[in-house]
Amino acid sequence: MMYRAYQAYSDMMEPVRAMARFAQQTIRSPLNGFGESLPLRTLAAGFEMLSRADLTHQRPSYNLSSITVGNREVEVTEEKRLVTPFGTLLRFRKDIDTQQPRVLVVAPLSGHYATLLRGTVATLLPEHDVHITDWHNARDVPLEAGRFGFDEYVEHVIRFLDELGPGAHVVAVCQPCVQVLAAAAVMAEQKHRATPASMTLMAGPIDCRINPTEVNLLATGHPIEWFEKNLIDVVPDCHPGAGRRVYPGFVQLTAFMAMNPDRHMRSHLDLFEHLSRGEYDKAEITKEFYDEYFAVLDLAAEFYIETVQYVFQEYRLAKGELTWRGNKVNPGAIRRTALLTVEGEKDDICSVGQTLAAHDLCTGLRPYRKRHHLQPGAGHYGVFNGRRWQNQIYPLVRNLILSNEA
Repeated sequence: MMYRAYQAYSDMMEPVRAMARFAQQTIRSPLNGFGESLPLRTLAAGFEMLSRADLTHQRPSYNLSSITVGNREVEVTEEKRLVTPFGTLLRFRKDIDTQQPRVLVVAPLSGHYATLLRGTVATLLPEHDVHITDWHNARDVPLEAGRFGFDEYVEHVIRFLDELGPGAHVVAVCQPCVQVLAAAAVMAEQKHRATPASMTLMAGPIDCRINPTEVNLLATGHPIEWFEKNLIDVVPDCHPGAGRRVYPGFVQLTAFMAMNPDRHMRSHLDLFEHLSRGEYDKAEITKEFYDEYFAVLDLAAEFYIETVQYVFQEYRLAKGELTWRGNKVNPGAIRRTALLTVEGEKDDICSVGQTLAAHDLCTGLRPYRKRHHLQPGAGHYGVFNGRRWQNQIYPLVRNLILSNEA
């Protein structure tokens, strides 16, 4: 009923938002000679705020049509190398002849699209052949496509690395650090031809018993049955995935915003003030952030529930109890994949020590193949976006990749 109520409200409000968009555009029209007067700017700002009071369930653009490589601007095109019902292996192909290290960026599946890592990709792109796990919205996946749980996520990582071939590198951001470490362990034990040459794990919950955050406490504060009963719903009939059980993206977004309600309220008040004053460049910065933040996708219920249970409640990987397709996952089997772990000093989602725990699990790696970096002053998103990522963390990732190129 939760999803049906949300859908009904969204459908009911769409004519209101359409009216607000029309009114705002009319006031701001160049034909309106008074559009930039303070009263009309304020009125237009109000209509624009009303028109933006909505979520989108469509993936935003990566906006990476070109990139500077060396001293020239080169064209970037998106190439779908492998497509499954639940995700696409997306390559950002550049118009250059030079062969560059192949990198798979594994994006979190936590209510937002992989475009959240646009800044991560943009930084890697000039010097690497970058691919990303472009996850699909579960509400758009028909029931006949089957399940997508923890094992299927790991399987996708293995399939995507296999598509890239031997010698590729993998960079995992946040939640999928667990699945990527599991995939690397499985591939190492199988002596898979495409076992990654290096593995960077950034701000990921390898062992949530260490310095628990509010997110961790929420996960352990209820039995798994509570999550199934209160957070899982069925996709309404109006979508291609009708009948599929999902963890709705709008529920996850609500949880994220509830962690910092004052900050989001202040941001929207500032946006209104910028629009009212005609400070459109400042307003655009806030709008770009929330255009991305309010683009949500649903997670398959089995993936969400299994992730909460395996990673945040039972700590299966950290305790040596994780299995994949019925077989025990053994990180100690990893011997040739160099490891870099990265944490943010002020990360309130994945705290200091949780990602570092990967080093203790990878007992088969010699010390010179392991490195850890704690980024001073960085919060969760600062680990993979922004100046600290670009200027201090990325050089370490680049050096790891270059030093492990065949």
